[in-house]
Amino acid sequence: MRPYVQVLSTPTADTPGTTLLLHFDDKRYIFGNVAEGTQRASIERSLRIGKVAEIFLTGRTEWANNGGLVGLVLTLAAAKTSATASAKEADEKRNASDGHQSSSAPQKRRKKAHAEESLPLTIHGGINLTHMLATTRRFVFRQGLPLRVVENEDAGGVAAAGSTVTQSSTSSSRNGRQSNQEASLPPSWSDSNIRVWTLPLTATSQGSSTARLSQSRKRSLEESEGISQTSRASRMQPSEREAENKQVRDYVVAQMFDSDWSMKKLEETFLSAVDPRTPVFVRDELTGAVQEYVGPRPSRAGDDSAAKADVIPDVKVLVRTAWPGSTVKSLPPTSPSKVALSYIIKNHYQRGRFLPQKAKALKVQEGRNFGQLANGKSVVNNDGEIVTPDMVLEEGKEGGGFAVLDIPSTDYVETVIDRNEWRSEEVMNGVGAFIWLLGRGVGQDPKLREFIRKMPHVQHLVSSPDYCPNYLSFDSSAAVTINLHQIDGERFRVPRFDNAQVPQPDPHGRVGVRDDEGLLKPLDRGQKLFTEPAVEIQDDSRVPYLNTAEIWKACPRAVLELAEQARAKLNLPETKAALAKQNENLPGADAEIITLGTGSSTPAKYRNVSATLLRVPGRGSYLFDCGENTLGQLRRMYSPRELAELLRDLRVIWISHLHADHHLGLTSVIKAWSQEVWAAGAQTEATSQDAMGMLKSRKHLVVISASHMISWLKEYAMVEDFGYEKIIPLEAEARSKLLRWDSEQFGFHTGDYDRDAALVAATGLSDFESVPVRHCFESKACSLTFSDGFKFSYSGDCRPGAGFAEMGRGSTVLLHEATFDDEMHKDAKAKRHSTTSEAIGVGIAMGARRVLLTHFSQRYAKIPVMENMEGKVTVLEGQPKQVTAESAPSDPLPPFHGAATGTGGEDDTVDTVDADGAATKSIKMDGVAQREMKVGVAFDYMRVKVGEINQLEYFTPALQKLLEDAKSDADDETAADQGQ
Repeated sequence: MRPYVQVLSTPTADTPGTTLLLHFDDKRYIFGNVAEGTQRASIERSLRIGKVAEIFLTGRTEWANNGGLVGLVLTLAAAKTSATASAKEADEKRNASDGHQSSSAPQKRRKKAHAEESLPLTIHGGINLTHMLATTRRFVFRQGLPLRVVENEDAGGVAAAGSTVTQSSTSSSRNGRQSNQEASLPPSWSDSNIRVWTLPLTATSQGSSTARLSQSRKRSLEESEGISQTSRASRMQPSEREAENKQVRDYVVAQMFDSDWSMKKLEETFLSAVDPRTPVFVRDELTGAVQEYVGPRPSRAGDDSAAKADVIPDVKVLVRTAWPGSTVKSLPPTSPSKVALSYIIKNHYQRGRFLPQKAKALKVQEGRNFGQLANGKSVVNNDGEIVTPDMVLEEGKEGGGFAVLDIPSTDYVETVIDRNEWRSEEVMNGVGAFIWLLGRGVGQDPKLREFIRKMPHVQHLVSSPDYCPNYLSFDSSAAVTINLHQIDGERFRVPRFDNAQVPQPDPHGRVGVRDDEGLLKPLDRGQKLFTEPAVEIQDDSRVPYLNTAEIWKACPRAVLELAEQARAKLNLPETKAALAKQNENLPGADAEIITLGTGSSTPAKYRNVSATLLRVPGRGSYLFDCGENTLGQLRRMYSPRELAELLRDLRVIWISHLHADHHLGLTSVIKAWSQEVWAAGAQTEATSQDAMGMLKSRKHLVVISASHMISWLKEYAMVEDFGYEKIIPLEAEARSKLLRWDSEQFGFHTGDYDRDAALVAATGLSDFESVPVRHCFESKACSLTFSDGFKFSYSGDCRPGAGFAEMGRGSTVLLHEATFDDEMHKDAKAKRHSTTSEAIGVGIAMGARRVLLTHFSQRYAKIPVMENMEGKVTVLEGQPKQVTAESAPSDPLPPFHGAATGTGGEDDTVDTVDADGAATKSIKMDGVAQREMKVGVAFDYMRVKVGEINQLEYFTPALQKLLEDAKSDADDETAADQGQ
């Protein structure tokens, strides 16, 4: 196969970075950005990334460039683990069928397959890359993927310490002869396929920011684990302290991806020594079986809802041993780096064909000596004379290559054009293309344009929002949304795009200067750049933009007819009257719910991962979870002006738990908010470090989550100023209505009038509650209440629980996960998720007026089967705690069916097993539930007002008809994985 580079993405609203995939038979390499949306783009294109073993990140270490890296690494780890398991199983089957006797050929093939599957992953990047990955240690853990991080810190182009420079990388030369010029600029890395020269670039206005040694205090590994080493550290030189800091980060990352830790390892300790949030187990005295401890637990400081310590027996219990990475309580400090990386990539020098007649003429003995000469080694002939390879080889050829030059701003132009590599014949010989990744406005820089004009022998390709249009990146999702718009234009709008306009408008709608000179050729997705036998760009591999007109025409007539019938029925006077009656006394009817991401686990073709926006007129906007590329979804739904208004209106972000699919878009959203609200000239007040001062500020954004989530934001803020110092980070207490900001406590009804009033004013809420739910460590559900009585409850990921049902009693809207269809109830229980019927059952238990289902498994694209709402649904077995008169809803709740055995805690899940093994109990959806509760199904890009949820069911037949032949994402991805 001819090696080639393929364009995976160019900058658009939801693929903000440029990603290039370099293909060789045995290996894949990524160059450029791994921004949010990269993984989804690869799925959309069915590109095989399973063989990726080296990632070379360009630009600065910032979330805008690397925000998709964590998700991509998790996917690669899962793919490699699955491939290894499959290969092992296949080997076992072959051995069994062959009677443990295999020919050498199949054995060689299996060895090659195993070698490919076990390829370790190395990520090359700039300063702070290891720190960035280490900050995710509390929610990223995979086994079996040895991961190595190489940080390139030297702005002079010399290989960074720890990078891989093989012998071949410093001895590549024509027919064995080495140029003095090349010896002075050796590649910083090489393998059997390519050589790479790393080009660290600094901003001329910033100076070099290549070191972290200026920090006032550094901590060693022991310090980060909580052991004081102050006296020792004070005697250390800055370089020694930095070496220990590197050891901490390297240790954490290594343990995150290649540890032998197991969840089955338990250790004995006393209950008083265990964090109240940690799962605790005991061993049955009679059977010896390990079971979960359900007795009283010590309270956390400030948590008055738990039992008092003096009534708790300090018994011996079992806890899981902490996995090694988590023992590092905090990372050594660092500071943002302005170093931006670029690369030159070349294939190896190709020696000329061996000429045996010349070797014979020079009296070289045939056999081994011929082979050594052909491999570039000198030999001694029969006369004792040295014969060199160039004496018996045809003229060789320098390997083809290209450069990837990431220039974030015009501040980096002088640094890049002054590089010594451009004056090195040995480095530049064979380089036939420059791929420019340019920030806005950089392409118009006079010095850069003059540099390009002086190099006409090189193809100059560009990827930049100034040169590439904002096309629809995710064709499958966009096509479905266009069809949904044809069915229900009120709730679904065509994603915003423009296949022609360049430059793209910036976040404020401003448009730069168009480059009409033609110095730079814009890249497009799918294009291939071949590096052998000559460097050439192939345009016929370009992926055409989605033809929205054809999608519009292709919508089945039967679907359109059903949609027209639904609209006609909605316009009937009797239907309008019925809908109006259903909405009587419905608080928050004008509030709008925007479901940005409705899928689970990983981004997929038809659904992005979790994110839901609630917009309440006169109060503000509220974001519930913030999966990867949430900002991209917003940019597809709103114009720059509309998005700016939305960001200024954003009051609260709630992150339900630490699973990556629920929060990897958070830093991007916070940064966009910070840039909009704190933009120069917008307001001039300084950031206050005082909690009350921040709450009373007109520029506030409250982020509420668990303690580890807040810690991640705080640690990552050392890598990049994304606005952390401008937000109000509040930790939701485990079993109370209190919120914590460091050592201070806040709430809506604490009795401290000033604090309560400040929180009400900052959030627009009259009350906020959260409760632990059964899913993973620190998982919580929440309920938001507004002054007009509108109550919105959100489950996050969880099993159905009576604790959440109690907290959400009287909810106007319940947004609940429905990961699995009802037939997959065992999977739901095992993975601590909910089925469709279970989610509806929670709504019945709450007495919710409206239920919206979301977070569907990526296994299927269809909506849940809900044709007959009089069918059976699962409800909770557990009876909630006693409700006081003050907290009881004004309307009676439907009764609970079954024994009143629940305690109201997080573990009150549907665990009663029926004869068929189903953990269910069913009732008829009749009475008040049938009349009052209306259920809707969420799709990406859906906008529905609370008062219109009862209209959604009219479009169900059309939706089901549209999606009845839809192929599941799981099938699509499996087909792609089989080719990896």
